[in-house]
Amino acid sequence: MNEPATPASSPGKPVVALALGAGGAKGLAHIGALEELEHQGYAIGAIAGSSMGALIGGIYAMGKLDVYRDWVCTLARFDVLRLVDWTFRGGLIKGEKIIETLRQLIGDARIEELPLAFTAVATDIDREREVWLTRGQLFDAIRASIAIPTVFRPHLLDGRRLVDGALLNPVPVTPLIRERCDFLMAVSLDGPTGPLAPAQEADASPEPRAGLLGRLLAHGGAKVPPVREPGALELLTQAMDLMQSNLARMRLAAYEPDLLIQIPRDAAATYEFYRARELIELGRTRTREALERWRPAPEAA
Repeated sequence: MNEPATPASSPGKPVVALALGAGGAKGLAHIGALEELEHQGYAIGAIAGSSMGALIGGIYAMGKLDVYRDWVCTLARFDVLRLVDWTFRGGLIKGEKIIETLRQLIGDARIEELPLAFTAVATDIDREREVWLTRGQLFDAIRASIAIPTVFRPHLLDGRRLVDGALLNPVPVTPLIRERCDFLMAVSLDGPTGPLAPAQEADASPEPRAGLLGRLLAHGGAKVPPVREPGALELLTQAMDLMQSNLARMRLAAYEPDLLIQIPRDAAATYEFYRARELIELGRTRTREALERWRPAPEAA
């Protein structure tokens, strides 16, 4: 079996093993984190990712992160909807349209031939166990890792029905424990809530503005609009976020990385990919701040 290459540490350039967490559109913050690490002179030697972390990590491992970043930053709200292929068998979305779009944009590769060690984490729903995908076609592994149950159709791979890796390991530090790197870093998308205001767009949903207007008028005796009931999909994603957040905290307590970067779990809704620019910048800022608070001791010349 061919082992993925892991770059040797260069003088003054520490090599990082990086775990990228799950979290839908919040995962675009991983782009900013990766770019900031490179900007500050770190080399990435190994990546493990769950769900959106697998997608960003795999594209980075191919050397095509800039291509994906430029594309995703052009997406508007309705562009995201056009990438959805609806179905009612095994989930709401087939998931093939977005994967085929990315294959055409980026290409594909075998994981074992990538220039750095890469692991996509998925869940075998029938055997009830975590699966580490380290061989085979990259986008097959990514498709399996992003398959949120009831939202995406499970991905059949080697006779197994695979779904979202976040069900069992939302911040996959464990596949990296044995990697020969200088330190282990994780980016969690389930951090404490923080001050990132929702995007203000011309086509934004009217509910937030109506809610604010209602509160303002309430002081004049006007009737406040009733609270909007969440739809089935919104309620499902809210429940998944809650479960994932608690599981991430437990896993990180058991397998503590050398450095943890936390993206607020309320930074964006699951499908707000049209907010790419601000989420990428959030990841960049949080990574810069974390590195300023913690730095490994410089190696002797």
